[in-house]
Amino acid sequence: MAAADAYVTGLEQRVAAGLSPDIRSVASLFVSRWDKAVEKAAPAELRNQLGIAIAQRTYRAYRELLDSSRWRSLQETGALRQTLLWASTGTKDPGVPDTLYVEALAAPETIDTLPEKTLKAMAERGKVDRAMDPGGGNAEKTLAAFAAAGIDIDAVAEQLQVEGATAFVKSWNGLMQRIADKSRAVRCPPGAPDLPLSVGKKRARPKVWPRRSRGRG
Repeated sequence: MAAADAYVTGLEQRVAAGLSPDIRSVASLFVSRWDKAVEKAAPAELRNQLGIAIAQRTYRAYRELLDSSRWRSLQETGALRQTLLWASTGTKDPGVPDTLYVEALAAPETIDTLPEKTLKAMAERGKVDRAMDPGGGNAEKTLAAFAAAGIDIDAVAEQLQVEGATAFVKSWNGLMQRIADKSRAVRCPPGAPDLPLSVGKKRARPKVWPRRSRGRG
């Protein structure tokens, strides 16, 4: 809801400033990570139910926002809705169907990013009987059961936020290092002295190394 409010507030500020509200955005919810986080603490009868319950509650809040007068006013200016995106929808527990989350999260105005394995499983044997309940279904009943079992949902949420941010920072840094390594490999063949990609505010000019002749002699 904080992410959605930030998006709507930003659009309102753009409209007030006479700027275009033609902005596209998604708000991502990583579903299976909730169940993975509580797999050891959750009672057997509640296994693999937390992620879907959180998604149901989130979808209800999403639909309520889209139905609000605040959003309708923005929509009249040409603003585009922020799309709710389901991520991490591959099951981690081999004891449940690999289409569990995809089938449960089928809903209008949402995006589901499926791992390739899950996509193939859905194509082969997936079945969607009905779309998600915009009212949240039995989410609150399920979440109350988790609370009664001693699981602090807010604490789990904070844990997942920290772990998610750390994982993405690590991935980003790894990507930047990979690009830097490949840049050096292109600029400097093996055995040649290394060249910095930049020096101060001026970019170093790469040397052009002669190609090896493939002919005879």
